[in-house]
Amino acid sequence: MSTEAAPARPASAWADFSADALSWDKQEGLLPAIVQDAATLRVLMLGYMNREALARTLASGQVTFYSRSRQRLWTKGETSGHVLELVAIETDCDGDTLLVQARPQGPTCHLGRASCFPQAPTDTLAELDTLIARRERERPAGSYTTRLFEQGTRAIAQKVGEEGVETALAAVAQDTQALAGEAADLLYHLLVLLRARGLSLDDALAVLRERHGQPHRGSEPA
Repeated sequence: MSTEAAPARPASAWADFSADALSWDKQEGLLPAIVQDAATLRVLMLGYMNREALARTLASGQVTFYSRSRQRLWTKGETSGHVLELVAIETDCDGDTLLVQARPQGPTCHLGRASCFPQAPTDTLAELDTLIARRERERPAGSYTTRLFEQGTRAIAQKVGEEGVETALAAVAQDTQALAGEAADLLYHLLVLLRARGLSLDDALAVLRERHGQPHRGSEPA
């Protein structure tokens, strides 16, 4: 996943999401809504939606809940500005729970943390891709990633080649710890190269998803 690959979409993108198919009667008109970071898949928070909160979320593209304590709708970030931009929404098999993927604009937790669940697992590679994307946009001085981008695609590609050779050599001539270290270097530089060419981790993963279960260009299925 990547920060650039899952932008918030216009309200029309969820026009086919049917609220009528949901099981509103199980919990007095409320459904739990689990929110994930669309880039890293980290669980950010749990809230509740009634029909009106869901309708406002779909119409505005900003995640809105129903507050059980205040007995009213509230859009996440309405006072702090740390809104959750809707990326995707789906329901579980029973139609009584919502899974919301969103792009957080700042910390989600009221304690200033990224997630209300501080130990929630996350996708390390996706987080690295997110950081690299930020480095490309901001180009902070003194950053190694900034220096790579400023050197250009050809230099980054050469670095990927070097890291690939070092990884292969480590596999046949060094211990497992050395191989893991070289592989980490290779993955990092490969992500930088993808960004330099206007691509992201999610673009590469999309190709793998398309190939899943299908023969790979004349070979047997993986």
